[in-house]
Amino acid sequence: MITTTEISPGIRLRCYTDCRFKQNALSIQYVRPMCREEAAMNALIPSVLLRGCRSAPDLRRITMRLDELYGASVSPISRRAGDYQTTGFYVSMMDDRFAMEGESVLEKTLSFVGELLFDYPTENGGFLDAFVQGEKVNQIYAIQAELNDKRAYATRQLLKSLCAGDSFGVARMGEPEEVEAITAQALLRHYVTLRRESAIELIYVGSASPERVETLLRRLFAGEVRDYRSLPGQTDLHLAPKNDLTETMEVAQGKLCMGFVTPITNRTADFPAMQMLSAILGGDMTSKLFQNIREKQSLCYSIGSGYYSAKGILLVSAGIDFDKEAHVRQEVLRQLEECCRGQITQAELEAARAALLSALQAVPDSPSAIEGYDSAMALGGSGMTQQAHMAALRAVGLEDVVRCARSLELHTTYFLKGAKA
Repeated sequence: MITTTEISPGIRLRCYTDCRFKQNALSIQYVRPMCREEAAMNALIPSVLLRGCRSAPDLRRITMRLDELYGASVSPISRRAGDYQTTGFYVSMMDDRFAMEGESVLEKTLSFVGELLFDYPTENGGFLDAFVQGEKVNQIYAIQAELNDKRAYATRQLLKSLCAGDSFGVARMGEPEEVEAITAQALLRHYVTLRRESAIELIYVGSASPERVETLLRRLFAGEVRDYRSLPGQTDLHLAPKNDLTETMEVAQGKLCMGFVTPITNRTADFPAMQMLSAILGGDMTSKLFQNIREKQSLCYSIGSGYYSAKGILLVSAGIDFDKEAHVRQEVLRQLEECCRGQITQAELEAARAALLSALQAVPDSPSAIEGYDSAMALGGSGMTQQAHMAALRAVGLEDVVRCARSLELHTTYFLKGAKA
C-alpha cells in the first residue's frame, strides 16, 4: 500500500507499507534545481554531516550509536533527477517487530538522524574545517576516479558538450576546482539556505503505519524554520550546437560515444516504447549492436546503448580499435536505420521486453530497490508505478518502437583515441 502525505509545505512523505522485510528503509532528500554554483556543495554536505554531531563527534562514536540501534546504517545521498539534484541521507534500520519488546528502533533511529541533520558542531561561523577538508579530498578523488574508467569519462565528456546549455550538463559532484574552492563557512551558509528553502522528499518502506511514520517525521522537522521555494517543473533538453569531438589521451583502446536526441522523455506516452528501442538496439548480448557489430563483424570490444529518459537522450558507447571509428559509426547508424524500417524480429522484440520486465519485477524484492525506483519516478516527473510501468511495456508493439526510432537524431559524437593513433 502506498500513502502520500504533505507534512508541511514542500515536505512530502510517501509510505510503502510492506511487512515482508526485516529491514526498513527511509530516504530524506533535499531537492534543489541542478546548477553549477551549488552542485559541488550539495554533493559534499551529507558526507560532512556524517562526520559527527555534538553527541557523537567522530566516526567511531557514530558507529557505536548505530550499533546500539541494532546495526542501523546512515549513508549519504547525492543524486541527479533530470533538472533536479538531491542531497540527504538513506537510512536502513531493523523493523520494530524484531526488536526487544516495547523498543522502537524506528523512533530512536529517527531521533539520531535528527541529531546528524541539525545538531552539527561548528567553528568560526562554519562547519568544522577538518570535516570539510577531509570530505573535499574524498570528493575530488571520486571525481578524478572517472579518469580510470574511460567509458564513464567519454560519456561524461559527450554529455557536457551535448548538454552545454542545459542543467543536465552540470557534473553531479561538481568539478575538482569547484570542490577545492568550498570553505567551511560557505558550506554552512548554503546548508542553512538549503534547509529553509528546499523541497524535501521523504520515502519510507517498512511495516510501520503511515500515521506513525508521519507523526515521527513531523516531530523530526518541527523545529525547522521554513520559507519553501517551489521547484520549477522538469524541462525538455535545451540543445547546444551540434558537435563532433575528438580527444587524445594515453589509452590502449578507443572509446566512441554517439549521442542521439529525441522529444520522447519519461513524461511522454512513448517512454516505455523508447526504453524498448534502447534495449533492442544496444541493451544486452541479444541486441542489434552487440550481435551485428561485435559478434558478427568483430568491430568492437564492447558496445551498448543507454536512454537518459529525463532529457530524451539515447547514447551509444563502444570500445574500439582506433582505426575502426568510421566503420563503427556507419554500422551503428545502419542498425538504427533497420529499426526505423521495422526490421526487428519478434525474438528481438520479446527479448527486450523480457529484460525490462525482469528488472521491474525485481523492484519489490528489497526496500532499497523500492525506494530507488519510487524516487526516480516521482522526482523525474513520470510518477509511474511499477505495476503501471510493466503494463505499459507489455502493451508496446512493433509500430511503437519504429515510431521511436524515427524520432532519433544524431546530435553529438565523441571519440577518445590514443596519442599514437
